[in-house]
Amino acid sequence: MRAYDVIAKKRDGYSHTREELAYLIQGYLDGTVKDEQMSAWLMAVYFQGMTKEETVMLTDLMEHSGATMDLSAIRGTVVDKHSTGGVGDKTTLVIVPLAAAAGVPIAKLSGRGLGFTGGTIDKLEAIPGFQTSIATEAFMAQVNDIGAAVAGQTQNLVPADKKIYALRDVTATIESIPLIASSIMSKKLASGAEKIVLDVKFGNGAFMQKQEDALRLAETMVDIGKGLNRQTVAILSSMEEPLGYAVGNSLEVMEAVQTLQGKGPVDLTELCVTLAGYMIYLGGKAEDAQAGLKLAQEILTSGQGLAKLKEIVAAQGGNPETLDDFSKLPQAEFKLEVPSLQAGTIVGIEAKEIGLCSMLLGAGRENKESQIDLAAGVWLHKKIGDKVQAGESLATLYYSAEYAHRAEEVVEKLQAAYHLGENSEAKTLILRVLE
Repeated sequence: MRAYDVIAKKRDGYSHTREELAYLIQGYLDGTVKDEQMSAWLMAVYFQGMTKEETVMLTDLMEHSGATMDLSAIRGTVVDKHSTGGVGDKTTLVIVPLAAAAGVPIAKLSGRGLGFTGGTIDKLEAIPGFQTSIATEAFMAQVNDIGAAVAGQTQNLVPADKKIYALRDVTATIESIPLIASSIMSKKLASGAEKIVLDVKFGNGAFMQKQEDALRLAETMVDIGKGLNRQTVAILSSMEEPLGYAVGNSLEVMEAVQTLQGKGPVDLTELCVTLAGYMIYLGGKAEDAQAGLKLAQEILTSGQGLAKLKEIVAAQGGNPETLDDFSKLPQAEFKLEVPSLQAGTIVGIEAKEIGLCSMLLGAGRENKESQIDLAAGVWLHKKIGDKVQAGESLATLYYSAEYAHRAEEVVEKLQAAYHLGENSEAKTLILRVLE
């Protein structure tokens, strides 16, 4: 078999056999398939696409390209969740304790962020003492002991995806549904969960901006789950504005806690209850999805979710008192209000620009070497549908002296990200659930 022939076959629109895909993946890992050859194949896939069967095979091969997590020592049905990302997406901090409090074992491997704000691991590290590096045995023991653990991703999972993704990033082949779906699902499957809930976002603050593209991605990932015998549910949700009000690591921890106290934003609460509800259902703790959502809401209202988060924090070396006293979280040196330039009703918010503002203040990584300022970020005061007066605060900026020279630029960017009019249309947060 030659890489040339495999590339030409996909270039001409034909489907691959498992053997051909295995040859490419293994060859790229061992160096017999070169960067330029894999680049050519990726571009062929970008233009020609892949069948459902090809995508399932590719995912399976990437999943098993390195070590996989064996979670069989964990009692119960392990359920995992993945989000395609967005601005202010702190759902993991809320749904993990909600699902765990219902008795669903949650063994969550999360990553760091590159871009607007930190990833889940960065956010958790805003809690003083919280350890995200846990040995596998201790990780599983904690899940059996208290029902949940959240740790950083290990380096040896899905090496094929890491290498291929880096190449996609520099060859303009990121935006391919089969490649995106196989990348996400190979990591989820390698992490060992038996059931998976996906939060697939669309909108100006999401990776997939068009609703139809996000739907295709959701459908493809559910098909992969079915093809590899892992029950998968995808929830299609809007990212036309930031989720909640907080954008930034320490700020998002505060808002997650407020949500578990029953005082969170309506949109964040709705999405978290939905995601946790489906996790509870898939984990066998509710007879159907609606019963799962009802139980998730009851756990949130009763305070059991917050109590479980405190357990998780304590088990991983953090100070649970932080969740009762936000002054113990990282604090910004400076705060600055962003006034509205005119009166009106908020009819749109460019979520991506809000995320960029947060990153410019130090809350996200501009490159892989960047150090995150855990206290930095943006706290919005107005969302779509809200009325605002001229001079009234749209948001508060949080930053350190290191980023003070950017404050004026960020104020202007944030003001420009808000669109005002006379009336706004009601926005639907959750569009569809695919099973």
